[in-house]
Amino acid sequence: MFLYITLGTNNLPAAKRFYDAVMPALGHVARAVEDEEVGYGAPAPARITFWVTQPHNGAPATVGNGSMPAFSAASRSAVDAFHAAGLASGGTDEGAPGLRPYGPSFYACYLRDPDGNKISVVCETTQ
Repeated sequence: MFLYITLGTNNLPAAKRFYDAVMPALGHVARAVEDEEVGYGAPAPARITFWVTQPHNGAPATVGNGSMPAFSAASRSAVDAFHAAGLASGGTDEGAPGLRPYGPSFYACYLRDPDGNKISVVCETTQ
């Protein structure tokens, strides 16, 4: 359904440090690094599917109230690794890894990145 997702940042170096630390747990790496944005995705030739960018209009980035991208993880250990790396890299906890009431195998964590954007990582397998 989605081609890519973009989140705004007011401090690209801090955002890059955070996402460089967490995205490998999902098999993604920084594939495009520019002065105003960083794009993450699976190794080439896969499409870059997640961008962190300074707003193009020059106004400050703001957090979307009610907005939360949820990334898919291949395993529960990947959810755990993402959460731990996020906390160690300037993120704040919004919900530790664990089962949630959204399905029998809905294992997720919730973090805020250094800009305050809320993100989730979900595994829907039993492993």
